[in-house]
Amino acid sequence: MVLVAVVWLDGASRGRPAVSPEEQLEHTGPARPRRHPPPPVALVKASSYRLLVSVVATAMLVALVSVAVARSVTSTAEGVPPARDAPQPGPTATTSAGGATPASAVTSTSITAETAEPVVDLVGAEPTGEAACVLDRRSIGAGDTGPAVDCLQQALIAKGRRAQPPNGVFDGDTQLAVEAWQTDEQLFVDGVVGRETALSLGIWPDESSSVIRTPPPEEGAVDLMGYPLSSVASSGSDAPPLPPGSGSGRRLVYDRAGQRVWAVDQNETVIRSWLISGSKYDNELPGTHDVYSRSDMSTAWNGQAWLPKMVRWLKTDIGAIGFHALPLHVEDDSPYQTEAELGTRLSGGCQRQANADADFTWDFAQIGTTVVVV
Repeated sequence: MVLVAVVWLDGASRGRPAVSPEEQLEHTGPARPRRHPPPPVALVKASSYRLLVSVVATAMLVALVSVAVARSVTSTAEGVPPARDAPQPGPTATTSAGGATPASAVTSTSITAETAEPVVDLVGAEPTGEAACVLDRRSIGAGDTGPAVDCLQQALIAKGRRAQPPNGVFDGDTQLAVEAWQTDEQLFVDGVVGRETALSLGIWPDESSSVIRTPPPEEGAVDLMGYPLSSVASSGSDAPPLPPGSGSGRRLVYDRAGQRVWAVDQNETVIRSWLISGSKYDNELPGTHDVYSRSDMSTAWNGQAWLPKMVRWLKTDIGAIGFHALPLHVEDDSPYQTEAELGTRLSGGCQRQANADADFTWDFAQIGTTVVVV
């Protein structure tokens, strides 16, 4: 029908060319006898005829569009789902898993007549299940049992690294799965799940909520010994309280979870407290230690960083752990981090300090000074 209408509109029906009478007089090719124009009456009849053809063709096109729209509506009613569905009433919507989800998260749920499967139109945040479990210990390894191991095994199953259901026992299969994961993620391969491995599996607890922060001191403020305070330091009654189990006597106290250090005198007065950036790994051994070595300038174990005012309190297989100022790149002396980033675990083992805090520690923590790590 469309083809017929086009032919009529083009004026090519009955074998006539789709040109005006005037154009028919301007053919190219061999010379032909010149035709005389038709009389006026004939022109009027031709114009009336063309007008009638145009009206009929337009009516036919309108009829074709109406038929197409009617067929589209019919196909939707016969089971072809529309692109979107209107929101379903009620306070909750049921997901395909069968759990109730707030209606604010799922705004449209419908069942098509053809497939009987839910078509969900998500407008807000995608609904999620229960929050993932997190470790309740700093590290777990072979022979450990309990909820932390169960959580680890759930994560390994979710990553496709374990086929058996969780049993809460860190057995040989669990260790092999952990080592394979560490290898693929280019982590240190030891079969032990500490911070870095747990972070990569999504089971490390939120650390930011545990960091102990204080407001910046006033410009020019000093501590109880007269040393200038950094932007992350406080002193005396403005300092946070000491953590439980932090010993007694003149000492430095380091709270790993809080990413904070306290300098305490022999009268249990907090001279100064400040944020640090501690280790990303589980190599800061808790307990009571002593400062055993100091260097005005040292280098990292890999030779890539300068470590100003290094105060060592722990030996490890690959190097020492201690307090020092913000590390500098060997090639250009630029800092590895800013003072504003203190409170975030960024080091490989040491405790990075603002330069003003490193100056204080250098003078306070002579060899033999007690360091309590909690």
